[in-house]
Amino acid sequence: MRVAITGATGFIGSHLVDSLLEQGWKVRILRHLRPPHCREVELFEGPIDRPQELISFCQGADIVFHLASAMGSAQLKAEEFYRINVGGTEALLKAARESKVMRFIHVSSAGVLGAVPNGLEADENYPPQPITIYDRTKWWGEKIALEAAKTGLDVVVVRPGWVYGPRDRRTLKLIRMIKKGLFFIAGNGQGRQTPIWIKDLIQGLLLAAERGRRGEIYHLAGNEILTIKNMVRMIASACQVKFRPIHLPVLPLRIVASFFDKIGLLLRREMPINTSRLSFFLHSKPLLINKAQRELGFNPSMKFFPGITLTVNWYKEKGWL
Repeated sequence: MRVAITGATGFIGSHLVDSLLEQGWKVRILRHLRPPHCREVELFEGPIDRPQELISFCQGADIVFHLASAMGSAQLKAEEFYRINVGGTEALLKAARESKVMRFIHVSSAGVLGAVPNGLEADENYPPQPITIYDRTKWWGEKIALEAAKTGLDVVVVRPGWVYGPRDRRTLKLIRMIKKGLFFIAGNGQGRQTPIWIKDLIQGLLLAAERGRRGEIYHLAGNEILTIKNMVRMIASACQVKFRPIHLPVLPLRIVASFFDKIGLLLRREMPINTSRLSFFLHSKPLLINKAQRELGFNPSMKFFPGITLTVNWYKEKGWL
């Protein structure tokens, strides 16, 4: 079996590559800025948003996993989010159709839901209300993927929860701040997330490829819905430091984040506070995974505290922390 993967050099993609290689798959990756972490893959160079150039990337592949996206960093202009998250998805779907790919797994984001109100938990029928530019472009890309499924392409959409584990540089930034005791919480810390251990997510992606139904969305997350405050407390415990978060009011933080968004664009660097980071605290995304459990046989096994402890220990072993 052959597979083509975009976003393969990122956190999630690199673990997916490892798992597929272990199972004997032939893996082709669309290279971006970062080189692959292993040599056993076929490299393809090309832009994400040109369907004619992506046809050769897709040709011969039984399955395409589309993970590449412009992330929620304030370093990027809105045009880049649209070019990659929307245009890139549309181009890859066209190339997959032209290449007669058997199945297309589109990795969307829980961010498309926006902010789920207190007292509610979101299943796949919850109406999306995206807030940030990242969320809006991921939702648009998701809609394009689902439209392609209606016209005959075998597309399955997955929405991961808050993914963490070894190699994750996003979580590393959070952990470093907590370990140094310089951590603040926007508001009361009662925003909710559904963390998922990276290996549990990879299991879910492979199950979606094997058993998912065309044109369906599946939430892939852990079994725990946790408040930000509880997550931070567990991270502090894993780092063996005292839990002393500084609570800051939301409105001034929004103003500061908006200002730093503009500075980040000018300097082409990620600022310590930006709109994307605030979203983690303020926009709850408690996901229900009943559908994935029922239809895919998805069974996440890792709880957050042992998982984040393993992650912290990995960072230490590698000299990252």
